[in-house]
Amino acid sequence: MEGVVLAAKLAAPLLITALVVGFAISLLQSITQIQEVTLSFVPKAVAVAIALVVCGHWMIAEAIAFTHTMFDRIPHLLSGG
Repeated sequence: MEGVVLAAKLAAPLLITALVVGFAISLLQSITQIQEVTLSFVPKAVAVAIALVVCGHWMIAEAIAFTHTMFDRIPHLLSGG
């Protein structure tokens, strides 16, 4: 269960960024009636890359802390739980 929560925490900044930028671009496209595919893809890709740069250190730190916790639990699990 903790792994699923960690995956959700790590994915949230990138998914929320893509959602907000995608919504803004869709709104802009519907207002201006421009239906260009690259207009929706490129800004989302750039925004997700920026979010990854901004949140990357935190994401790695969370993943490492989780991994350390899992390795610390190995002796307890091997001794019979």
